[in-house]
Amino acid sequence: MHQTNLLIAGKDRPASNGATFNRVSPLTGEIVTCAAAATLEDADAAVAAAREAFPVWAGLPPTERRRRLLKASDLMEQRAPEFIDAGVLETGATRGWYGFNTKLAAGMLREAASMTTQLSGEVIPSDVPGNMALAMRQPCGVVLGIAPWNAPVILGTRAVAMPLACGNTVVLKASELCPAVHRLIGTVLQDAELGDGVVNVILNAPADAASIVERLIANPAVRRVNFTGSTYVGRIVGQLAAKHLKPALLELGGKAPLVVLSDADLDQAVSAAAFGGFFNQGQICMSTERIVVDASVADAFVEQLGRKAASLSAGDPRENNTPLGSMVSGEAATRIGELLEDARSKGARIVTGGTVDGAMMQPTVVDHVTSKMRLYSEESFGPVVAVVRVGSTDEAVRVANDTEYGLSAAVFGRDVGRALSVARRIESGICHINASTVHDEAQMPFGGVKASGYGRFGGKAAVAEFTDLRWITVQTTPRHYPI
Repeated sequence: MHQTNLLIAGKDRPASNGATFNRVSPLTGEIVTCAAAATLEDADAAVAAAREAFPVWAGLPPTERRRRLLKASDLMEQRAPEFIDAGVLETGATRGWYGFNTKLAAGMLREAASMTTQLSGEVIPSDVPGNMALAMRQPCGVVLGIAPWNAPVILGTRAVAMPLACGNTVVLKASELCPAVHRLIGTVLQDAELGDGVVNVILNAPADAASIVERLIANPAVRRVNFTGSTYVGRIVGQLAAKHLKPALLELGGKAPLVVLSDADLDQAVSAAAFGGFFNQGQICMSTERIVVDASVADAFVEQLGRKAASLSAGDPRENNTPLGSMVSGEAATRIGELLEDARSKGARIVTGGTVDGAMMQPTVVDHVTSKMRLYSEESFGPVVAVVRVGSTDEAVRVANDTEYGLSAAVFGRDVGRALSVARRIESGICHINASTVHDEAQMPFGGVKASGYGRFGGKAAVAEFTDLRWITVQTTPRHYPI
């Protein structure tokens, strides 16, 4: 069992009142992590530590910030076994998933390190004689990052990497479902000698989440908020941030469509659909949830996808002998079972899978899904793909857009020009042609539209999110004033 404390001002600290909470295994129900349960005063202390550390961190030469972030990246890769061991126990995902998480997160730190010298501005022509007008980007101060459990090393690191590169200090509010994993990110960054208080990690009991988040956002020293998680909670975070006039970056839920056109390479489309729909048990914001397939190729596609899904299996991730692990909880699996029963009762056909055993669910393909079924519109966030058959390209676009969400999408077709035309009509922040809906790279502008949120993580796009753009002028000659 992991014993996990808060990280405040460089110190490993219990909660100020000694409170703790337990995270249990989704498979066995056994306690796997006993974590400090922060109080409101602990939240205040974390922000105060970040505020105190800000002038020194922001004042470092950019190449020195780069050096320290690169050291953190190397340390993260070296400690991959610790991330894997903690993550498998806390969320039930496979060792391979956590290995991938750690590798990509280390890459995010490297990409962030490369951006420390890219906080560029510009000289703007002025109509005033002798006036030099500058647009300059500067770090904004303390950034609050709120990260989820489903890709915890990637998303916990993403919540802090670019803010740090831009010269800000951070408070990471960890998920209650993976406190040991998120706290380990803080340990890595502290061990890389970024500086005491540059990174602080707050853990909280589930019952205290709302009050802790509200306290952190309301703190005047917090200048930016980024949140990755459900649309339901994202709306609350966005409203709180707006109440306190804090810019927020929100990356929320998804119902990613994969459009299979009549000329698609079915082998490639099936491979992408299975990966996008079932990787990490479909518990990824970009997961393929709806497959919008042209009726002329639907029978062949569904048959192939059913065989592919049946060849995959979910099992105990501790045994490391299946490609898929368990879901994050038995409650999550039960909810998906209810979606499947609703679809079946309204005429859908379960091609393969559909069985739920505690937190374990096998890959599931559901054919003949219609808009009357909950599975058509509700985010399942599990190893389930819903096949919707359409009769034309225009109908495919309409169905792809018939959702409140707009994060990731994909289009398959051999005529790339036609596929690109379809992709441009799909309402999403991300769209891949002839590739899976699940794809992430540290340097790419990552984010959604509609109920999937706003703002962009990743590379140059994130610089605007985590800096203030200032207009500064230098009058180089005497200036005439009218009065």
